[in-house]
Amino acid sequence: MTAAAPAASPLTLADLLPRTRLRTVGLVIGFALLTAAAAQVRVALPFTPVPVTGQTFAVLLTGAALGWRLGAASQLLYVVLGAVGLPFYAGGERGWDVATGATGGYLVGFVLAAALVGALAERRHDRTLLTAIPAMLAGTAVIYVCGVAWLAHVLSVDATRAMELGLVPFVIGDALKLLLAGALFPAAWRFARR
Repeated sequence: MTAAAPAASPLTLADLLPRTRLRTVGLVIGFALLTAAAAQVRVALPFTPVPVTGQTFAVLLTGAALGWRLGAASQLLYVVLGAVGLPFYAGGERGWDVATGATGGYLVGFVLAAALVGALAERRHDRTLLTAIPAMLAGTAVIYVCGVAWLAHVLSVDATRAMELGLVPFVIGDALKLLLAGALFPAAWRFARR
């Protein structure tokens, strides 16, 4: 008589659900739609082409909840759907011109950040506050690096000016978002273990 193999420990919160194709597709689409909804929470700032949105919070949630592959796939789907004309970008914006415009680097950063946060979540960095907050900070940093670099290119400004337009006005809000996301996941894991 052979002993049954122990159940694999879930890597992400999504792994708590039975693994099926329908679950996978539903999660990828669902988190892309969550990001699209969060993009509609938009506050325009008169001195920069980059608005304040809820997207970065949704991106962090996506990566941590889905892991690196599905998180990146979900954000890539979000970017593609907006690029082909669905009103998914900030404030209902859409199209290739927006995807490659001043905020296009942030969109690329969303895919990379979801992958990074997802990879860290798969290594259990979403289980405690001490590791979840640095994971969310790393994801936010990736978004900024991609976004500010592309903003500098599109606007033909130096790095300092690009940071004044695309980073400095958003630091406090994004810090709050990453702290919230970093606190949410350890709490969700504690709840899931009950």
